[in-house]
Amino acid sequence: MPSLHELLAEHAPLLLLDAASARVQTGFLEADGRARWTAAEEEAGVALFRGVASLGAAPAAARAFVFCEGPGSILGIRTAAMALRAWNVLAARPVFAFRSLEIVAHDLARPGATGDFSVIADARRETWHCVDVRGGAVGPLRRAPAPELSGALVLPENFRTWSALPPGTRRVGYDLAALLPRVADVDLFRLTGAPDAFLHEDPSYKTWTPHIHGASARP
Repeated sequence: MPSLHELLAEHAPLLLLDAASARVQTGFLEADGRARWTAAEEEAGVALFRGVASLGAAPAAARAFVFCEGPGSILGIRTAAMALRAWNVLAARPVFAFRSLEIVAHDLARPGATGDFSVIADARRETWHCVDVRGGAVGPLRRAPAPELSGALVLPENFRTWSALPPGTRRVGYDLAALLPRVADVDLFRLTGAPDAFLHEDPSYKTWTPHIHGASARP
């Protein structure tokens, strides 16, 4: 997986969309380090397109797209993915996905940081998306029941929660304009041909056998 520095070197300018939180962020990143950012706390279908328009660069000007595939707001993430799919119909370009909690975990685990912790986001039904940092090493994204969470816990700002926060959870910033330059050398981006919201596993569906309903027999 490439880092942001590698993406900028090979694919800039990049158009970035992040609708994982209530604060929808859009950015236009150029190879020379210049970047324009906008953010708004509006419904994703409004904030994303207003944000792109306010950047002063049309989607056609981007040579590649970058988006947050989650965890976070499924509706917001899928709205961003829908926009990318539509723009790629007009002109195909590479799409790279990143994960919100991994960005935060790598930022907090920078050299010199001390202590173990976990970055979490609500996965509903009393479960939590979780990225553990132990001894400075960032673990994989996993889903954990609330009772399994322990130690220092951090939650990115503006991420919605439906369950009660685990005791002692503190909030940390989720401002990509500040975060991304600090983790620009970390391999966090994944090329995808089908942008969509991240799922821990593919959905499964129950099958059923249709039956013809008829009037009950009368005596």
